[in-house]
Amino acid sequence: MKKISPAKVKERFTSIHAWELPKQESAIAPKDVWTNKDMDPTPPEDQTWTIWSIMAYWATDTINLGTWETASGILSVGLSWREALPIMIVGTFCVAVPMVLNGALGAHLHVPFSVFTTSPFGYYLRYFCIVSRAILAMFWLGIQGANGAQCLTIMLTAIAPSYANIPNMLPDSAGITTQGMCSYFLFWIIQLPLLLIHPTKLRPIFWVKLIGAPIAAIATMGWCIHQAGGSGDIWKLSAEKSGSEYAWLWLSCMSSVTGSWATLACNIPDFTRYARSANGQFIQLPFLPLIFTLCGVLGIITTSATKVFTGDYIWNPLDIIAMWLDMGSGGRCAAFFAALAWYVAQVGTNITANSISAANDLTVLAPRWINIKRGCMIAAVIAGWILVPWKIISSAGTFLAFMGGYAVFLAPMSGIMAADYWLVKKRRYDIPALYDPRGRYRYDGGCNWRAAVAFLVPVAPLLPGLAQSITPDIYISSGAKNLYTFDWLFGFVTSIILYTGLSFAFPAPESLVDETIWTLDAVEGIPSGAGSDTEKGNGAGSLGGSGPEGSKHLDSDVKVV
Repeated sequence: MKKISPAKVKERFTSIHAWELPKQESAIAPKDVWTNKDMDPTPPEDQTWTIWSIMAYWATDTINLGTWETASGILSVGLSWREALPIMIVGTFCVAVPMVLNGALGAHLHVPFSVFTTSPFGYYLRYFCIVSRAILAMFWLGIQGANGAQCLTIMLTAIAPSYANIPNMLPDSAGITTQGMCSYFLFWIIQLPLLLIHPTKLRPIFWVKLIGAPIAAIATMGWCIHQAGGSGDIWKLSAEKSGSEYAWLWLSCMSSVTGSWATLACNIPDFTRYARSANGQFIQLPFLPLIFTLCGVLGIITTSATKVFTGDYIWNPLDIIAMWLDMGSGGRCAAFFAALAWYVAQVGTNITANSISAANDLTVLAPRWINIKRGCMIAAVIAGWILVPWKIISSAGTFLAFMGGYAVFLAPMSGIMAADYWLVKKRRYDIPALYDPRGRYRYDGGCNWRAAVAFLVPVAPLLPGLAQSITPDIYISSGAKNLYTFDWLFGFVTSIILYTGLSFAFPAPESLVDETIWTLDAVEGIPSGAGSDTEKGNGAGSLGGSGPEGSKHLDSDVKVV
């Protein structure tokens, strides 16, 4: 660990300039533009993610309390397992499509979401996307932490049963008890150093979570089935709705499933930028619906079984685990390790899906002061305390409204990014211009009006539905209400059509290149030293990858794509 002198510590407390990051020379950004390593394209030595890393990422990211409860919650609105299974499959497949489309640009160009958005939105309009996504990522960071605090409550009660008897000294308006606040603070403070793990070092976290969480989930399901003498009445259930109400409810549940992954559909380049091969990320298309559905089935079967021996459907697996605390020392031991597994699952999801996403955005917003590590710290403080996440989840209605609401804004962003990469620019980019406020992606005053129109048009008709979801007393037409039930799909498809149509009808020729430009001193389409890099096995000057796979990737990139 680097030692900090007392003089440096004093300077940090007395001068804001002491917090400036060292100015780094970049082969990408203009000399007068401040950048840092975390903003630049991922160097070959950090392109370490294989197809197995991506599969482990999704396996660990989907196995969490939110996935379990989302799947089980479909039953609570009047649908049955017959609807829940196709809803999960179709819903996750709908969001897996933009995952793959936008993941490809990260694996190809090796730049983060916040840098790439310069191309479709313009150098200054992109900040709207960055700020929007950062705020939402921090909301989820806090909400997952507030959910995970119950893990600490169970673990501490298993060790010291008297922990359950801590008197509450907080008013009802606080939205949390004294015991809950103690557990939340411990969750937050233990999680904090884990959030500082760099994306290139995440694989051990993947594997730990991949082993612990499924074991805990399967063990919980097995115990519930044993207690119920079977899987409960789930297979006898049928939908309580019919006709048009059934159809709109089906779409609404599907939208909730897709909405829960709307953030990652935008910022998946933050992770695929570390991919060793440009093709490995395509595994997301079949794998995401598969792993989400498997986790959801565990939740549905377990929840149904609890109805038999408790009389109620219990959606939260931690509530089931808490029952074991009253079953003697063996039960407390089982509860401790099961809660520990879910704790790791929650922290893993916070790292991969929320913390790094927010940190990347903050890095681009203030590159002179913030890198990924500092961004994770700032996001943790804002998400953990300023946003008061325990009050958000204290009302189920508020939480569900939030889940569905933010997809209204992120779906058009995902669609515009995908259309720009695949249809408008056709995978050919001037990468240095992504960092240049005076570059070819400046458009009109730093704003691409085509993207602005393609964003606003699908968002506008969804706003009445969003308002009613937050404030149910507001009256809106049935058409606006029904449209809001599939907000994600509407926003994503409509934005693609509009952005592509406007870009072809009113082209911006200055933003188009014949071949990808990789560095400032490159001949258009051919990176400086590309030939020598290929001959040497892709040295430090290459952006294409490392080893034999990297050489192939570089060769393909310097051609017209």
